[in-house]
Amino acid sequence: MSVFDVPLDELRSRTSQKWRRYPADVLPLFVAEMDVRVCEPVERALADVVRRSDTGYPAGRPYQEAFAGFAEGRWGWTVDPTTIALVPDVMQGSVEVLSLLTDPGDAVVINPPVYPPFRGFVERIGRRVVTADLGADGRLDLAALDAAFARARSDGRRAAYLLCHPHNPTGTMHRPDELRAVGALAAEHGVRVVSDEVHAPLALDEPFTSATTVIPDAVALHSASKAFNLAGLKAALAVPGPDAVADLARLSELVGMGVGHVPVLVHAAALTGGGDWLDALLDSLRESRAHLRGLLDEHLPLVAWTPGDATYFAWLDLRAQLPGDANPAARVLTEGRVAVNPGHTFGAPGDGFVRLNFATSPAILTDAVSRIAAALARPAPA
Repeated sequence: MSVFDVPLDELRSRTSQKWRRYPADVLPLFVAEMDVRVCEPVERALADVVRRSDTGYPAGRPYQEAFAGFAEGRWGWTVDPTTIALVPDVMQGSVEVLSLLTDPGDAVVINPPVYPPFRGFVERIGRRVVTADLGADGRLDLAALDAAFARARSDGRRAAYLLCHPHNPTGTMHRPDELRAVGALAAEHGVRVVSDEVHAPLALDEPFTSATTVIPDAVALHSASKAFNLAGLKAALAVPGPDAVADLARLSELVGMGVGHVPVLVHAAALTGGGDWLDALLDSLRESRAHLRGLLDEHLPLVAWTPGDATYFAWLDLRAQLPGDANPAARVLTEGRVAVNPGHTFGAPGDGFVRLNFATSPAILTDAVSRIAAALARPAPA
């Protein structure tokens, strides 16, 4: 049984962004929310918190210790929970770490097409964005990174690289050899690596390897939020590589004060007790990915897609289907009543693409692709 077997009327009763941004006739396949019920350990943890009125301030390291156990069990990655810092969420944690490693006016390298807040958060803390576009194959382009690192350091100032691993929106899982090559380039240029690894538990094919295990002075950001559908309960962790422990120790304790006790307990419960549910989720995502592949082949053969090894995102190339249309998401919404993410918001290489969230039921995916195919088959509005 798929974890996505949740009736549409039940989903539409939810009040989160996914189900409230658009009118009820729109199928929402955009924001990173999954069409699941929370796992039993999460439900139990929330009920226990309310029963005990345990809604005070965080204490101890329950989240750090739960993550250390999860990382060891899932990935064979041994981390010391006493070195892990509690941060409000992955993006807030990323910029807090970037603020330790760089100064205002310094450069931060990113890989478009990439999660849109990367640019916004980097610019908000007064850093200069330098881009190294992904290659045509959707993987890291080491030559582009080499050139970007050189540009970032050309004025002699400090620089950092904000890596998205696994990559959002493509779903690409960076291989250990790629990460080692990135680490060698970063060391050569004196660039520090900060790795957003929030989708790490959603590895569908390739095993996950944290950047910190092959780049010793990297810092990784983790959270149970994406894998366990807990975006409304914000909490995250900054995990240092062995050579970055002293850097992360300089993080102000004020940062951790932005994290609530309830999210900490819930995330810890998910990581500690949610393994079977996560395995079922991964099986359901593989089924959804295969179902979407079949639907596209049948109804939208001109839409190109290389399924990723991780995440629940499909990065769909509509350029052959709609030549010259840089923002096909607008037509998909207005004509097909399906909400997807506009590709151009992920950076210039995203023109003509859309990001579709396939963490939903086969029925909803079938309806969505049928609507999109019908919409794109009609002449474009004048």
